[in-house]
Amino acid sequence: TSVTDYRLEILNTDCNITDLCDGLRVHREGRLCLYGPPGTGKSAFGRYLADALDCPLLIRRASDILSPFVGVTEHKMGKMFREAAEENAVLLLDEADTFLRDRNGAIRSWEVSEVNEMLTQMESFEGIFIASTNLMGSLDAAALRRFDMKVKFDFLNEAQAWQLFMDSSVKLHLEATEVHKALLANLFLLTPGDFANVLRQSRLRTINT
Repeated sequence: TSVTDYRLEILNTDCNITDLCDGLRVHREGRLCLYGPPGTGKSAFGRYLADALDCPLLIRRASDILSPFVGVTEHKMGKMFREAAEENAVLLLDEADTFLRDRNGAIRSWEVSEVNEMLTQMESFEGIFIASTNLMGSLDAAALRRFDMKVKFDFLNEAQAWQLFMDSSVKLHLEATEVHKALLANLFLLTPGDFANVLRQSRLRTINT
């Protein structure tokens, strides 16, 4: 369970994320690629969306699907999409770059077949599929064309960072002052995950300003 409250207004995305959620709520179908630095809220967005749509969330990571045996990885991919369809679940695939890497750099045949299988499954899936990656530059061009939306999750802007700082201060029973605000304005690579990490640490040690 997250120690911070997930809110769309503290996501620094390159599209109107509220409009995107509204569209998914109406149509219940879409293929999204969420990319950006770790901690910016990509995976948590899948959890938020599933809750907002009142439907299950099916999460898979590379380690859940990868197999050293030929053909098994592709089989697990198919099973993942079938389960999501049967459960009417939002399907979230973390570390999606593992399966959507540029085929031009492939050395072994199975590397190409894994990408091909993923693309085939994506095209036939009629639900909501979210692929999350920190390595957007490594994705296959054909994979990128199959996504309805590619959404960048970036570091917090100054107002968002301050809002999370104030929220965290309340939870830690600390006072957020203008001095803190000025200091915070000099930090440019903050993410929601950074604030969540501080709150988790507060369970183990005292946090002082």
